[in-house]
Amino acid sequence: MSEAGLRLGARGEAEAASRYQAGGYRVLARNWRCRDGELDLVLESEQGVLVFSEVKTRRTDRFGTPAEAVTAAKVRRLRRLAAQWLATERPGVKAPGGIRFDVVAVTPGSGGRLEVEIIEGAF
Repeated sequence: MSEAGLRLGARGEAEAASRYQAGGYRVLARNWRCRDGELDLVLESEQGVLVFSEVKTRRTDRFGTPAEAVTAAKVRRLRRLAAQWLATERPGVKAPGGIRFDVVAVTPGSGGRLEVEIIEGAF
């Protein structure tokens, strides 16, 4: 990925985190990594719902929308990573409000702004 693409991706993740925080979510982890992959955002809602959020940023939809980039294989990997995060970061602790998987689709808008769509319960 180009440096410009990496910067856009980082901006997309930062904007997604800001949107969640503005909605009352607490960020528990950003870019959590283990040998099997990475979780973009792990959040907790005011009701205690743990949210694992996959942020996809695309410059154009030439190769599909950002949300379409979350394939079945990616979903399986994200679920495995979420289980690893829970076992590592919260062993034995249950999420009182449950667990949810979101996808955040980010695209450039006018004037350098980012368009952000949070798809709650995407899978």
